[in-house]
Amino acid sequence: MTPARRAVLEQVAGTILARVAAGTIRVAIDGVDGAGKTIFADELDDMLAPSGRPLIRASVDGFHHPRPVRYRRGRESPEGFYRDSYDYATLRRVLLDPLSPGGSGRFQRAVFDVDADLPVDAPEEQAAPGAILLFDGIFLHRPELRRYWDFSVFLHVDWARNHRLRGQPVAGQERYSEGQALYFRECRPWDQASLIIDNHDLAAPFIAGAQLA
Repeated sequence: MTPARRAVLEQVAGTILARVAAGTIRVAIDGVDGAGKTIFADELDDMLAPSGRPLIRASVDGFHHPRPVRYRRGRESPEGFYRDSYDYATLRRVLLDPLSPGGSGRFQRAVFDVDADLPVDAPEEQAAPGAILLFDGIFLHRPELRRYWDFSVFLHVDWARNHRLRGQPVAGQERYSEGQALYFRECRPWDQASLIIDNHDLAAPFIAGAQLA
């Protein structure tokens, strides 16, 4: 890990640890496809581990809808990608509501395996006092989710440039790019996030904006 990347992660970790809550601190890592959300959340998990705080890692990818629901508007539909990919009602019921103030603390990390297109029988767990949820995924600043986050990060990258650098074809990806554009128009996640981090250069990310109040 480069010194620049470590410095950003240390700053984010310190900000999270400074938050006080009776229950679980709920942290969202948002960004477009391929923005580096999972890597960032995993590294943040490693950075927080020495604090001794209990950590819960989960992803929106564990809450996909089954294929018939995801593709009911057509396999190439950007609107379907944005509106139908995830089962937010179940996400709230089994993970976010239990970890919210007044919740039971009993949660599940996932309910669906998108590759197998089958439900998963994840065990119910009990959150320990003072836990931190690190939750990564796309579309996390939608209206039905944004109230759950005690702290959130939006990783900013150029979608097309990022996919070229990763060796992924940009042509034919309209479902994803236009679905993200729809999310941007409706939700303006950069206006909702606690921190905006420019993650174009993985070796040298930097904080591009903050709304920490």
